[in-house]
Amino acid sequence: MNNPKLKPLVVAVALASAASTYAQEQSSGNEMLEEVVVTGFRSSLESALDQKREATGSVDAIVADDIASFPDMNLAESLQRIPGVAISRVGGEGRQISVRGLGPEFTRVRINGMEAMSSSGGTDAAGGANRGRGFDFNVFPSELFGNLAVRKTASADVEEGSLGATVDMNTVRASDYDEFTASISAQAGYNDLSEETDPRLTFLVSNMFADGKVGVLLAGSYSERTLLDEGASTVRWDNSNDFGTYQGSADDARLTEVNDAFRPRLPRYDFYQHEMERTGLAGSIEFLPTDSTEISLDMLYSKLDQSRQETFMLAALNNSSYAGAMNVLSHTLDNTNTVTAASFENATIQAENRYDELSTEFTQVNLNFSQDFGDRTRLSGMVGRSESNFENPIQTTIIARKQGIDFSYDYSGANRTDPVLTYGNEVGDVNGWENGGIRLRPITTDNTFDSASVDLEFDLNNSITLKGGVLYKDFQFATNQARRASENDAGVVLDANSMMVIDSGLGSNIWAVPDIDAINAANNIYSNTGEFEVSEENRLVDNYSAEEESLGVYAQLVFNTQIGDTPVRGDIGVRRVDTDQSSTAYSNSAGDFITAEHSYTETLPSANIVFEPIEDVLIRASYAEVMARAGIASLRPNVSVSVSGGSRSVSGGNPTLEPTRAKTYDLSTELYFDNESMMSFAVFYKDIESQVQSVRETKPYTETGLPIDLAVAACEAGPGYGGTSGCDENVNWEVSSPTNAPGGPLYGFEVSYQQPFTFLPGPFSNLGFIGNFTYVKAQLDYLNSDGEVVATQDLLGMSEDTSSATLYYDDGSFQARVSMTDRSGYLTNATGRNGNDREGTNGTTNVDASISYDFNEHLSVSLEGLNLTDEVEDQWVDASGNRLSYYHSTGRQFYVGAQYKF
Repeated sequence: MNNPKLKPLVVAVALASAASTYAQEQSSGNEMLEEVVVTGFRSSLESALDQKREATGSVDAIVADDIASFPDMNLAESLQRIPGVAISRVGGEGRQISVRGLGPEFTRVRINGMEAMSSSGGTDAAGGANRGRGFDFNVFPSELFGNLAVRKTASADVEEGSLGATVDMNTVRASDYDEFTASISAQAGYNDLSEETDPRLTFLVSNMFADGKVGVLLAGSYSERTLLDEGASTVRWDNSNDFGTYQGSADDARLTEVNDAFRPRLPRYDFYQHEMERTGLAGSIEFLPTDSTEISLDMLYSKLDQSRQETFMLAALNNSSYAGAMNVLSHTLDNTNTVTAASFENATIQAENRYDELSTEFTQVNLNFSQDFGDRTRLSGMVGRSESNFENPIQTTIIARKQGIDFSYDYSGANRTDPVLTYGNEVGDVNGWENGGIRLRPITTDNTFDSASVDLEFDLNNSITLKGGVLYKDFQFATNQARRASENDAGVVLDANSMMVIDSGLGSNIWAVPDIDAINAANNIYSNTGEFEVSEENRLVDNYSAEEESLGVYAQLVFNTQIGDTPVRGDIGVRRVDTDQSSTAYSNSAGDFITAEHSYTETLPSANIVFEPIEDVLIRASYAEVMARAGIASLRPNVSVSVSGGSRSVSGGNPTLEPTRAKTYDLSTELYFDNESMMSFAVFYKDIESQVQSVRETKPYTETGLPIDLAVAACEAGPGYGGTSGCDENVNWEVSSPTNAPGGPLYGFEVSYQQPFTFLPGPFSNLGFIGNFTYVKAQLDYLNSDGEVVATQDLLGMSEDTSSATLYYDDGSFQARVSMTDRSGYLTNATGRNGNDREGTNGTTNVDASISYDFNEHLSVSLEGLNLTDEVEDQWVDASGNRLSYYHSTGRQFYVGAQYKF
């Protein structure tokens, strides 16, 4: 059994709480307290704390100065300091978030009150191109947003779709400022691994006109980043070996030992070069003609352009047909049946060069309005559209091979994460390489939301408000990938002119790798003609689309009253949503488009209640039934329908997948023991009804949601359709596809603490601390293709514990902060591959810091440092063997800059 670990945060909370209590006792005799006006960073913390306190459910927030003050490159990194939030990274930056152990696909994101999706591309180790429901936060600069809120409990007036949390992101508006405001800031960023310096620029202009009746704001951000991303990987380990001889003998007993043990499939050094350019614009026009009318038009644009060069130097130990029989010279075997070190003769060495150009363009426009009718009735609404377009028009990989090379590897001991791979001087020679293939794989992914809502509130009396509303959403998704008909060498001969030499700094340092530009200049590989033509026809399985139309209505009672002397507030309501789903894909068997439709209705009750039995002590209790729609890739109706004798089979996606459903329970206590100060403890439990897994089941074809004509064609090609043949759509078929397999319980607790140390003497009174710790546990049964339980393991992507701690200093002019975020390891594959029992990622601890100084109300300077401990991404296969899969570093990032406010 795993037990939650005590963290330094717990000790800090205890000590600081004791000190605060002592200080309060010492000052309890004072009848007059001097009013303290809090500004800057502390003011933003106080605003976020007020938002948490006033909410009826479990909400944690970050407000504008807080976001801008933390040394964050994007919104994911801003969110990681919220209790229970963990982030995954790509290219040294945060990309997606998990909340209380539930991954990105269980988290919904709203921008200015409207649901949105954002997709980007990543390295293969980071999941590649995002074609799911997870939101990629790295598309957006944090400077454009005024408020982030993470809603961990559900209420009827917040739209459905989340098991983990609903994240609300709101851009800044002119009404957020009292008067004309303008600012510009410039930073220079330096990465100690790439040794490159890049710019980062931000501006904001805002004003209220016509006696405060019209507000206009425009904010923008631009940044570049160049970095190296280097290390080693193996593309897993395998124990299916066929090394030809051991020290020249095919009968040596040691050969059998090596062939039966695990070895790295493709032991390699990796050398990535990333270039990123992020542009963001946020605009707002507000019209406030009367005290009871508000109209606002919010616009958001963000674009992330990336290029990535990936070069690999590896040995082919994966029994590929192109690799010759190798002679094993020596090996080291550990107690997990792993060959941690070995040397070979006659190895095949492979040099790969991959180049990607990637771009995500996000746009959103939405119109919001609210109107008060007297003192008791309020009407509000929204209409808008958000669109995310991801393109990876160039994804090119060219492979070069040399055979008959001496090779050795050593992953033993300390070399597990810093392996020694020895190829010899041949890998730096541009001569003697053969073409191993040319891959051209362009990808696109588009997400669009069209939304409209109307909400009505009516105060029944001073204590009870009746709310109701309607929300319509139309979500459209489409993704495409094209490939060559055959990814062979296409007759391209590699010579010295088509190879280039790079200094990787890894292993043998000097590598000869294919020169993509030179090869294209000589062979026109991007002509899209002849053998270099790319087509969706060559990759039908990766071309699919989906549309979901949903209509949600809700009714809710909001109350704020007293029971005896105890203030009680909260909400009780129910939400009903009808979803019409249509998914389209190519059939693997016929190459024709198939469209499948599915509809379902959810009724989702919820209740949130807050008691204040003692002044400044809040007890929150929440219950809700929630749902999250199935992953888009699982909904594909790309299937193979076949009949052989009396066997009728269907395999592929499952367009009739039901949502994942859960009953959720939350209970928390919050103590607001001083200004800007809070301690809280929360426990939570989620009874997850199901999870999507690929299993085999027997059911009538009519229950698959697929076109009947596919069954008819398969039956007619076999024993014949209908009649006495027993082959038609109404009888049972063996269906292998994703299905709603059993779920399980998820439970845990959170501890949070926040306090300025104003009770300390002298300058120490300007210190403060923010910290949190979250523990979560969930284990599920994982099935094989026959529906049999083969493993009971943790929920994928779930870190058992996450924590964050920030120590800050703020005297009004000088501000300094150091922040730590910690995430424990998590599983990425519960049943493993290639004979390994499971796969996962080891935990990370990231440390960031910043200092700033305000010379006056106009000018300030800053220095920021990110990833100060040069934390790495460490992925593994097999729990007992802890075999290296991927181990990469991106270096430390520093920013120096200045801001001027007009």
